[in-house]
Amino acid sequence: MTENPEEKQRPIWPVHDQIAAYLRDGILDGDFPPGKPLPSSRKLNEQFGAAAQTIKNAMDTLEREGLVYTRRGAGIYAREHRQRTMTPAKYKTPPADGGKYQWISAAERKGLAGRSELLDVEEVVPPFLVREAFDLAPEEKVQLRRQVMYLNDEPCELVEVYFPLDLAQGTPIAEKRRIKGGAGRVLADAGLPPLRCVDRVAARWPTPEQQEALQMPTRLPVLRQFRVTYSVDDRPIQAEFMIKAGHLYELEYEF
Repeated sequence: MTENPEEKQRPIWPVHDQIAAYLRDGILDGDFPPGKPLPSSRKLNEQFGAAAQTIKNAMDTLEREGLVYTRRGAGIYAREHRQRTMTPAKYKTPPADGGKYQWISAAERKGLAGRSELLDVEEVVPPFLVREAFDLAPEEKVQLRRQVMYLNDEPCELVEVYFPLDLAQGTPIAEKRRIKGGAGRVLADAGLPPLRCVDRVAARWPTPEQQEALQMPTRLPVLRQFRVTYSVDDRPIQAEFMIKAGHLYELEYEF
């Protein structure tokens, strides 16, 4: 059976998802400014060949994501979006004297309230990437601390941080309580400050656990940031997965 080249190039997403993706991209990038009407149903019909109900389904998706609102009799308008730019390199150094995390201070400067909720502290056999980073045997355990970060009481990031047991045992890192200054401060006080980090960032569909923790409103990807932190003698002292809601975050790196 001969394949049709045009069929291979045809998008496989439902049309309402294609329309939502097009409009979402324009809203987040500023092409459709807050308070301005979105392209009319007529224009979207011409561009996508979509029926009225299909276009409505796309708008319903964006409304659940908090990106648009309806003015009765006037159309659909772009809402001021909540996507925030994070600069990971600025948030790594542990706060001095047990002060606030840098990301919380940065949020407060923008008029936002940041907080964290500690979910689990336990010894576990870690995922492959962590075993590889720490050069562990297949069944060797590490210390895990898992928490959810909030901005204005909206979950925005699920964080899983893994530590070698010889660094965590007998310290606050192994206790199920919040640590003043964070785990990084504990390690720094022990002579192991963060000197180098390696980040790997990927877009993924969320797992059921991630979807629930972040309360994802629709079928959206997440940003998965895997970071390994190195200290004196280039020793890996922690590895972490930071799962960020894709509609709330973008990352900025300066070279």
